Amino acid sequence: MRNRLRLYTGEVQNVATLPAEEMTVKLGDICQILADAVRTKRAWVSDFADEEIQISPDLYEVLSAYWRMRPSA
Repeated sequence: MRNRLRLYTGEVQNVATLPAEEMTVKLGDICQILADAVRTKRAWVSDFADEEIQISPDLYEVLSAYWRMRPSA
């Protein structure tokens, strides 16, 4: 799969808008990127905060259990 991320330099490019398409990626491939982005408070993380994603039922169960078991503040 070819990477589609591009560095924003402030210059306007004449790029045709691609239709939205579903992407399949391994969780392990994006975990470090997301963890770093959250830790460093990148603005784009909040831009996508309302974005819906699909996860497998077993991953949902693990995440739900983890959330319930985490220590409260």
